[in-house]
Amino acid sequence: MKVILIDDEPLARKLLASFCAKIPSLEIVGECENGYEAVKMIEEKKPDLIFLDVQMPKLSGFEVLELLNDRPKVIFCTAFDEYAVKAFDENAIDYLLKPFLFDRFEQAIKKVETQEKTEKEELGQQAIYPDDTTRVVIKDGEKINILQFSDLIYFEAYDDYVKIYSKQGRFVKKQTMTYYEKSLPNKLFARIHRSYIISIDKIQRIEAVEKGKYQVVMPNDVRLPISRSAFPHLKERLGW
Repeated sequence: MKVILIDDEPLARKLLASFCAKIPSLEIVGECENGYEAVKMIEEKKPDLIFLDVQMPKLSGFEVLELLNDRPKVIFCTAFDEYAVKAFDENAIDYLLKPFLFDRFEQAIKKVETQEKTEKEELGQQAIYPDDTTRVVIKDGEKINILQFSDLIYFEAYDDYVKIYSKQGRFVKKQTMTYYEKSLPNKLFARIHRSYIISIDKIQRIEAVEKGKYQVVMPNDVRLPISRSAFPHLKERLGW
């Protein structure tokens, strides 16, 4: 697993490096001391995992994530506990509060490995279905709901579940957004935010919220945020 260490404190990076050295599956491919370096190195090295400080010169850890097109897995490492909620909103795998010991570091790595295993199983599950699959099947007790792609409106992350909004109503399925992002056809669906996947042909319009921020308007006047990293891809998909 390729790793980049991002922290403006040399001693913090040294400690992380010593912990990484104790786990054979981790390979450090770079270190950065500020956000600008981090964005450039992540784009070049394409790591599987980054250890990311929050407060850094030039760009904060959260601003680094906003600038990335393809995010690696993230473990935040910081001395400030007030950013924990926002970190998990950004889909961080873990939040290490400085100072931390190796045992806590190892717990975080095990979370990464568990997520990777789950994602591989989901990819394997996709192979069971033919390429021309055009529906999502949801079991609700003894009832089985079959939703055609043409009936789907959008997907919303909901803890360990996904809410699926369709013409037939709302359904909840124990699944991940990553699974649907990879299994739904790209020509029909787009992930516009860490919490939302939309049906492209159900878009009513796109509105500017403030400078550099946009939202998409779906049927029934539902408004969903578009992340900065997703907006260029959505524009391209829509032929802007």
